[in-house]
Amino acid sequence: MKAAINEVNFNEIQTEVLIVGTFKHPENTENWSEFVSFYGSSLNKWLKSGDVSTDRKVLTKLPTLQDGQLQRIFFVGLGDRKSLTQDDLRDIFGTVGKELVASKTTKVSIWLESFTNDDIDIEDTTYLAAEGIGMGLYQVPNYKTSSNKVDYYLDEIELLTKSDEQEVLAYFELGQVYAAAVNEARTLVNMPSNVLTATKMAEYAKELAEEYDFEYEELGKKEMEELGMGAILAVNQGSTEEPRLMVMKYRASDDWNDVVGLVGKGVTYDTGGYSIKPKDGLVGMKGDMGGAAAVLGAMRIIGETRPNQNVIAVIAATDNMISGNAFKPDDVITSLSGKTIEILNTDAEGRLVLADAVTYAKQNGANYIVDVATLTGGVIVALGMDKTGALTNDEAFFETFLEASVETGEFVWRLPLTENDKKRLRKSDVADLNNSPGRDGHMIFGGGFVGEFVDNTPWIHLDIAGTSAASTSHDLGPKGGTGAMVRSLATLVERMGEDK
Repeated sequence: MKAAINEVNFNEIQTEVLIVGTFKHPENTENWSEFVSFYGSSLNKWLKSGDVSTDRKVLTKLPTLQDGQLQRIFFVGLGDRKSLTQDDLRDIFGTVGKELVASKTTKVSIWLESFTNDDIDIEDTTYLAAEGIGMGLYQVPNYKTSSNKVDYYLDEIELLTKSDEQEVLAYFELGQVYAAAVNEARTLVNMPSNVLTATKMAEYAKELAEEYDFEYEELGKKEMEELGMGAILAVNQGSTEEPRLMVMKYRASDDWNDVVGLVGKGVTYDTGGYSIKPKDGLVGMKGDMGGAAAVLGAMRIIGETRPNQNVIAVIAATDNMISGNAFKPDDVITSLSGKTIEILNTDAEGRLVLADAVTYAKQNGANYIVDVATLTGGVIVALGMDKTGALTNDEAFFETFLEASVETGEFVWRLPLTENDKKRLRKSDVADLNNSPGRDGHMIFGGGFVGEFVDNTPWIHLDIAGTSAASTSHDLGPKGGTGAMVRSLATLVERMGEDK
């Protein structure tokens, strides 16, 4: 998608569609009278009558009245000028992107000044336009053989503004980077598990590492056995697909210290094992690698933006299947850390692969750890489908992350992890830990189990079981994978780099 900057001259627009923001009192928008003169004096009458709506997120499409390349105007309702927030504007541009797909518009102009207020300047608007429209444009890949299938692409965006061209383009390109990374993560989550195996995910990670000159290491089953990664190997026992552990290192400095570890759960399909899920619970389990997708998406942004922060990404990938070799309740396994684990529930497998992954991240120099996983149904019971649940052992680290999540508009809510919770995780007659203390407090026990392997390392656990996929279309895209936490992880790394 190419971007160009032009002066606000409505008579010279060469694209198909012009996007205009309409506040409740649009006459206060700079150059509004010039726009009315260009479009026609009837516009003010239509605004007063409601034929052109100023209600937030309501889009009114009208044809142009002049000859030329420009065919129609999309009037985008913004509501009250003072109450419009950046989160609102991102969502609004997302709905614009979805409409561009529906209308198959290939060239569009955006009048940036028409979307600004006292709290949202041109740079903010430019970034949010690129990010929101980019995510709104996303289309779920499919495998249909229909001959009339048409792939849609937005080829060109013209940004109408009087501001500095280079600065505006820089913000637009950054927004595009974030949107593209989210969309790639969405595609990974949407891929069928027979297409995206652990091996295929590793091929993707290796290509990503090569593209951005990350150091890359990949462990297969043999290497895991030699190292003693008994937790991920136990989950993999029932599968005909080999597991993979992918490690990417981004070096912002010559010294490998002050390293942020991003750890993703990459369970490419989860049957539940012998603690098998009901038939309705199996549908959608191709997306149980949403944490891995989030880390891969964040690493793409990191590769593009090159922040001043060392990062290690560790992704543990396998499926959780049933066979004569599969692990069982009552088994006792030994993790990479040396801690033994009594298996009470084979459907509590994500915390097992994360246990070995966070241990490996620590062994490779991680000074901070954020693990991301579609871990528990309990987080959905506790918080609903639209909130990511969090645990932490470090207040300052979590506060830095929370600021990043607020900036990106990704809602995160922290749950408590108490000493009593930890005692229940350590309650076993035969092992150091058990992997499933009970259904009550399920999200806390799931994440808290991972916390048993980080020791004193500052740590945040993010459970995206509810937010990793959407069951219906929403402002920023279609149903399916959402790319949850891609932007927040990348923004966290950026913020930590800026603080040095």
